Amino acid sequence: MDRPDLYGGFGELSHVDAADVRLCARALLRYQMLREDGPKSDLLPLVYRHRDDLRALFSWCMGYRLDVERRFARLYKFSSLPGRGLRGFSARGYMYLALTLAALISVGRQILLSGLIAEIRGAGVDAGLRLGDSKAELRVLSETLRFLVRAGVLVETEGTVLSAQHHVFHNDFAEALITVDLDVLGLFMPKDEARVPGAGAGVELPVGVRARRHLVEDPVVLFAELPADEEQYLRTNARQEAHWVERCFGLEVEIRAEGMAAIDAEGLLSDLPFPGGSTVSRLSLLALPALLAEAEPYGHGMLSVTGDSLRTVCLDLVARHSAAWSKRDTANPDRLVGQVADHLRAAGLARLSETGALLLVPAAFRWNPVAELDEARAPVMKEYGYESDESDPHIEETLF
Repeated sequence: MDRPDLYGGFGELSHVDAADVRLCARALLRYQMLREDGPKSDLLPLVYRHRDDLRALFSWCMGYRLDVERRFARLYKFSSLPGRGLRGFSARGYMYLALTLAALISVGRQILLSGLIAEIRGAGVDAGLRLGDSKAELRVLSETLRFLVRAGVLVETEGTVLSAQHHVFHNDFAEALITVDLDVLGLFMPKDEARVPGAGAGVELPVGVRARRHLVEDPVVLFAELPADEEQYLRTNARQEAHWVERCFGLEVEIRAEGMAAIDAEGLLSDLPFPGGSTVSRLSLLALPALLAEAEPYGHGMLSVTGDSLRTVCLDLVARHSAAWSKRDTANPDRLVGQVADHLRAAGLARLSETGALLLVPAAFRWNPVAELDEARAPVMKEYGYESDESDPHIEETLF
């Protein structure tokens, strides 16, 4: 059973309760874990009060598992959708994160920093990995431990885990006493995937759940990129899904010929605001109009941008507005152009073709400025011969 009107009984809630559940659901989607000393901790009492409604909503709607206690709430997202992962984490960082979590299972509630490092190295040996002592390697280890401190898994009782960036036998290494919050640690451990009612073990999730995950988790969903059954489902139930996604998660869904876009007006659910304040983000925004003008049609409403075109546009903007950019970011032009391409892809405005070409999706036209005639000035402009030509073939309604 996979009817859009069965959002875990959400439609039966009063307006006040529905608003509370929506507020909690948005926070859980953004942070996945709420705890007493973490982000949105003020919502924990409300999450606990509506825990049954929230569990039903995430189970029916998204196929996600939600565990709720008075001190914490943890949403387990089980999805095959590609993600950006933790910001600033490299592949090496994820390796150290996995090894650290494996080591923490058996260390007890308190341990010295040197002992924890030894346990991590031991876990690496058991996994057949070689862990070096270079400054870069120790810095990654230190950053991983700092992440676990921010997440509430580790508590710096005495000293700091920053000492891990120095070798244990180095003069600058300072011992530290680390306390492990075993309850929070347990929230990091993988769980069995939540089963949507009606889906038994080994049975694929209903098509509506899979399609809805795309709609809620992706900024832009293109029909051409979906499996045939998910595409058909969203085309058939687009308006119903848009209604319920807006009511349950506060996302405004726009439906177009090429796909659907879920927009969060408050910006809470996005971990990558666009445009942002960085040099790469502002440069990406200003490059879009020129890229859209020079791009060639590719298919499914997308436009192909050559590497030379992207480089030319970016370097031209850097030269024309040299004082507006960070010198550190513009010092390496090739790296900067690559960062712009990656940023457009991360924001959902571009894809990569099989040949490696950058493909701008229809949603990129949202950032293509269109001059609008001020109605108050229209008579004056008409008097002086500045009339708008409604038949101009270049003026057309954009798809997104």
